[in-house]
Amino acid sequence: MAASGYRALVPDLYRGKVTLEAAEAEHLMAALDFRDAASQDVRGAVERLKRSSERVAVMGFCMGGALSILAAIHVAELDAVCCWYGVPPPEAGDPRTIRMPVQGHFALQDEYFPPAVVDALEAKLKEASVRYEFYRYPASHGFGRESASYHDPAAAALAWQRSLNFLARYCG
Repeated sequence: MAASGYRALVPDLYRGKVTLEAAEAEHLMAALDFRDAASQDVRGAVERLKRSSERVAVMGFCMGGALSILAAIHVAELDAVCCWYGVPPPEAGDPRTIRMPVQGHFALQDEYFPPAVVDALEAKLKEASVRYEFYRYPASHGFGRESASYHDPAAAALAWQRSLNFLARYCG
């Protein structure tokens, strides 16, 4: 983000807890209160950035993508949200209440957030006339993760360019 001219702030959702063990990481993520993380931690980061920036966006990947959609629902101070392959559970909040532009990047071969889940989210956004743009890529979940075997360089490059264009339009 810095190379593209943006400041970034990453909230510490796990309050200093870190691990290199996959099982412990899964445990930490499973125990995370997503609604609280969006309405408290992400809101705090947004408020901090708003002290010196007129416009602020939230961008997240996978779990962070789901949190970005939740932030759009619960953090009215935001100006835009960019989500990469993540959808919150329906009980976490109503996406029809979103009042800022949303961009989403989703994989067509995603076992965590399958196309039907993305379609359901899109239907709610359409129903409420939320300004949004969703892109679907012939790729697997996490296609932007450069260190993974499922990384799709073409899809990631296109999604990244679209994300930067979106941020320039709403926060530039």
